Amino acid sequence: MKIHEYQAKELFRAADVATPHGHVAFSVAEAVIHAESLGGYPVVVKAQIHAGGRGKGGGVKLAHSPDEVKSVAAAILGMTLVTKQTGSAGKRVEKILVEQGLDIHSELYLAILPDRETASIMIMASTEGGMDIEAVAAQTPERLMKVRVNPLAGLQPYHLREIGFGLGLAGKSFKSFGALLQGLYDLFIQYDCSLVEINPLVVTGAGDVVALDAKMDVDANSLYRHPDIVAMRDETEEDPLEVEASKANLNYIKLDGNIGNMVNGAGLAMATMDIIKQAGGSPANFLDVGGGASAAMVEEGFRLIFRDERVKGVLINIFGGILRCDVLAEGVVQAARKVDMEIPVVVRMEGTNVERGREILQESGLNLITAVDLADAAAKVAAIVAQGE
Repeated sequence: MKIHEYQAKELFRAADVATPHGHVAFSVAEAVIHAESLGGYPVVVKAQIHAGGRGKGGGVKLAHSPDEVKSVAAAILGMTLVTKQTGSAGKRVEKILVEQGLDIHSELYLAILPDRETASIMIMASTEGGMDIEAVAAQTPERLMKVRVNPLAGLQPYHLREIGFGLGLAGKSFKSFGALLQGLYDLFIQYDCSLVEINPLVVTGAGDVVALDAKMDVDANSLYRHPDIVAMRDETEEDPLEVEASKANLNYIKLDGNIGNMVNGAGLAMATMDIIKQAGGSPANFLDVGGGASAAMVEEGFRLIFRDERVKGVLINIFGGILRCDVLAEGVVQAARKVDMEIPVVVRMEGTNVERGREILQESGLNLITAVDLADAAAKVAAIVAQGE
């Protein structure tokens, strides 16, 4: 789960990770009041959306007076901010962060994330702060340090020295960086993060190391342990269908294709999407209803698929184990009778009670297309969609 920069910085400060002083504002008037409270100019006005690259899109501006704060805040609030991460549709800005400007001497990059290949925690750092880290990794990989930490042993002093010296820090800056990295690592562990990133991490003219930016991703599987993070959820930053799916305990991710699919099991769902692609189609979603789904959950999954206006055909692929084929069939029939089913639906079922499931579908009188196997199902739905284009 992603949170906003201003929320991440609140957690940073609680973990003794240095950040600029700042406040979130939801209106121009609030922005001016917060700017005045910071005790001097310039101040920085930053759009708060769940995406990087905000500065390049016009979402980060410097202001040197109350009048400039007013004009900059008015321009950013309500704008549709387009970045590489938002896609062409962009994100509407509903809130801004107003924080003190700093005397920046140099910009660095710092991130912590799990390294699943080595079962370790990886710290990445670079002297190329403020840039797209993907470009640094591709064009100048020697400038991106990667230090792996054994999660059982934790962060050690030699890790701090290796990274700090690798960034060319010394004296006060080296000491400041060590304290910041230790706090950031502790925060990463405490909140079961999948990513903590600072870009840029700045060294001020006075030698202090400060997190100018803050990005924090918390593993959704751990949210039951972190009610304070759950309270930070901003549903306006998420796809409405994905929000609705999460409330129904369905694993749904919206994609950019036109063939909706519903599957029980994450691995089977991935394989189904691969086969759709091989058949010449393009999946519109990932939807795993789970092994123990009820007829009501299947019905809700069906509704989600049909709410996506891009969907021109649906493939239901179920291997009946815990979720029996007859339960699935009942859910499909219930949903199909409650929604305006104007697009073709191909069903492939195997497993427990498959014959009864097929009987339920046949007896429903609905226009459902059956398939003998997965390849046949994918080919049928791809061909149907292609004919309708």
